[in-house]
Amino acid sequence: MCTTVTDYYKVLGVESSASEDEIKKAYRKLSRKYHPDIAGPEFEDKFKEVNNAYEVLSDPEKRRMYDSGIDPNNPNAAGGFGGFSSAGMNDIFDVFNAAFTGGFGSAAQGPIPRQTPGRDTVVNMTIDLKTVVFGGTEKIVLNTFGTCETCKGSGSANEKPAKTCPNCHGSGHVQKVARSIFGQMVTNVPCEQCEGHGDIIEDPCASCMGKGRVRVKREVGVNIPAGIADNSRLRLSGKGEVGECGGPQGDLYIDIAIRRDSTFTRNGNDLHCWVSIPMTWAVLGHELSLETFDGDQKVSVPEGCQQEQTVALPGLGVGVFQNPDNKRGDLVIHFSIVIPTNLTSQEKELIESFAQSHDENAKHEVNPSRTRAESKKGFFSKLKDAFS
Repeated sequence: MCTTVTDYYKVLGVESSASEDEIKKAYRKLSRKYHPDIAGPEFEDKFKEVNNAYEVLSDPEKRRMYDSGIDPNNPNAAGGFGGFSSAGMNDIFDVFNAAFTGGFGSAAQGPIPRQTPGRDTVVNMTIDLKTVVFGGTEKIVLNTFGTCETCKGSGSANEKPAKTCPNCHGSGHVQKVARSIFGQMVTNVPCEQCEGHGDIIEDPCASCMGKGRVRVKREVGVNIPAGIADNSRLRLSGKGEVGECGGPQGDLYIDIAIRRDSTFTRNGNDLHCWVSIPMTWAVLGHELSLETFDGDQKVSVPEGCQQEQTVALPGLGVGVFQNPDNKRGDLVIHFSIVIPTNLTSQEKELIESFAQSHDENAKHEVNPSRTRAESKKGFFSKLKDAFS
């Protein structure tokens, strides 16, 4: 029974005629998209599938075998996409011939690099609303891999370069002979003495065990742009995990959450707050001082102020994200009028006297045709009209 070969071109989303650069570009995009540290552990199988596809298509010899209908990752799979490809039977015989004489991909195999890129890192950060208003720099401490200071990332205790492996002579692989029903089969396997690297570190660094990196706590400064939205993600290139033996650092991804403020709420680029005032301030007007992110500000309560009436202070809101003019939204103040309770007899007499003077002929009205704003017009609104 023949097993169908996985369509690696489809996995990477490229044509079968794609160049090496196109394959590499597609792989970088997908490996970042499906990396378990970024996309989540449920995408681990998809991440492995992308890596397997790139491992085959990035290797000229393995790609030639694959185009012939044989999957180098699964030599028992055959049939390709409905049978052997148009490369012809001669290519198939060449592949089987390679299996008995030098092993699959013997010409293309090479030592495993000691330098490996570091993985990307994803962390969470919670910031205050004031940081959102003005922008700023926040500090975050990472527990990650950093360069080993003992060996300066070389992996060698004396910082001497690794010497060529005497067993594989620098190839990283050795030939292994196995008996099968077809006779003796010669395959290439990683060299056990150098672990496939082709060279040997004679005196590995004791601090990092020859890896060139150790676990460290590292502080990173993060520039927060003004106006950043809640649940945004920032990317810091080259600030993630350090690779082995001087390999390039991965990227650092920061998921931003905005801490709830005790005074102000955000709506777009505007800030809102609610201020309770006594009835007398609403009737006669008043000037009060309000503490804002820009310091104390004078706020005028208009004479005859109504419940939920607002006053806006322009330019005291949130900075606009990536706006070259550095414009900011407004600070909107909502007034809540406190009606007095537990009046004394004298206070009640004064209110009743006022009511007799101004509301002697007052009646309640029920008119569904009036607007919502008009239907809210009550005592203070009428009082304002009387003052006018």
